[in-house]
Amino acid sequence: MSAASDEVPTSAPLNMFDVRIDPTWALRIPVSLARRKKVLPCCRLGDRILVACVDQGDVTTLDTLERYLGHPVEPILADQRSLEEVIRNTFGDHAMKTGTARVAAGQGDGDDDAVQACEEILQAAVLRDASDIHIDPVSQRVRVRLRVDGQLEDYRDFSSKLHPLITSRVKVLADMDISERRSPQDGRFSWTSSRDQSIDIRVATLPTRFGESLTLRLLKNNMDDLTLARLGMDAADLEQFSSAINRPYGLVLLTGPTGSGKSTTLYAAIRELIGKKTLHVVTVEDPVEYEMDGIAQVSVDSADKVSFRKALRSILRNDPDVIMIGEIRDAETADIAIKAALTGHLVFSTLHTNTAGGAITRLVDMGVEPFLVAATLRLAVAQRLVRKLCPHCRQKTKISGSDAAVLTLSETDHSVAYQSDGCIYCAGRGKVGRTGLFEMLTVGEEIAKQISNGADEATLHAFAKKEGCRTLAEDAIQKVTQGVVAARDAQGAVAAW
Repeated sequence: MSAASDEVPTSAPLNMFDVRIDPTWALRIPVSLARRKKVLPCCRLGDRILVACVDQGDVTTLDTLERYLGHPVEPILADQRSLEEVIRNTFGDHAMKTGTARVAAGQGDGDDDAVQACEEILQAAVLRDASDIHIDPVSQRVRVRLRVDGQLEDYRDFSSKLHPLITSRVKVLADMDISERRSPQDGRFSWTSSRDQSIDIRVATLPTRFGESLTLRLLKNNMDDLTLARLGMDAADLEQFSSAINRPYGLVLLTGPTGSGKSTTLYAAIRELIGKKTLHVVTVEDPVEYEMDGIAQVSVDSADKVSFRKALRSILRNDPDVIMIGEIRDAETADIAIKAALTGHLVFSTLHTNTAGGAITRLVDMGVEPFLVAATLRLAVAQRLVRKLCPHCRQKTKISGSDAAVLTLSETDHSVAYQSDGCIYCAGRGKVGRTGLFEMLTVGEEIAKQISNGADEATLHAFAKKEGCRTLAEDAIQKVTQGVVAARDAQGAVAAW
């Protein structure tokens, strides 16, 4: 047994429902072997592959696994019922029935192999809970990577012979022109995973030196996890946010870089509202990120048949209670958002600014009068997403001086932090999922007065701090000392923008 396996209890079989599976290793073995012998490679720790099994003494099967995986294996005793279910979810019902094996890298160049390769890639993305798939042709091979919790991970390489077949297969699924290879294209299709999870997939192609690059964005339709309580706000921030979104009218703005979870937060707010009372909610987005029952969602058309301006001009004639604008991009969009908030509507939207106070100065820079901003804005929120530490393998550590400086930690706080090296529960990554860092700026009477007087961002933050507003760095410090996130990840999120 390796030292890393000390994280796994040996006295009781492992509950596989608590384990994250790394498809890089799980999908390397034939489904027939996994099914018959009840074994499943879970992840790599050091030079060993941790393998869940029901018989740790089956030397013949372990030797066979080592030949397939190319590394020594370490058997971990698993609960049989949960292991069988996870094997079924990993390979899919069709593969379980037919015994279909994966496509070996560098082998196969037929249509059947391309279909199988596409299925494997999509299944791997679901197993890793990836948000994006990148299929990039490079010299002599096709590189497949998955974006998991905001980070790109290498999955595997395919033979370059399969590239045109994989590309054509995805184009057919997405209803795109398979004969057009010199111009970018966009499309989408729906796919059902082995877990019976319906997933909408957006596809974008881009001609490159070695052929067409494919980017697939996975949009999951499961809304069960989309709640305010799961975003990562502490009790005080959640109370401020809930208070703002439950007002009958006004403007609520989310700020932060692309991919910081702004739309997710706004959809969680909408879900919270429509769960409490009957409301007519209209969204205008480019494109629609989440499909939600009970609201009217308008997707902006790239052909300009339905533009932001056209949709927003007519949206007030549809008698909405709540309006969500995907992004305030220009002066006209800002003007419509302000007018809607002034005329008794609750308006949600996003801006690309560094801080919560920056949203105010950005609106003014767009031409909105300061007194109108003061009259309509109820809350500005700055947000970042940070990977969470695995609770099973995290350990206390010291914060480096550079990280402490960015997070404004004192010398006495340097020892209060955590890190994780990886275990079977987190697929050897040390991180599981993401949480938000938040900065809330509630526009009360005093701050509204400062906005009307044309105060700059620094002045607004000074007044907000007097009223108890915490900065992004302060929220990051709290989550670091609580062991929720690593100091280096928090430092990167706070310092990057």
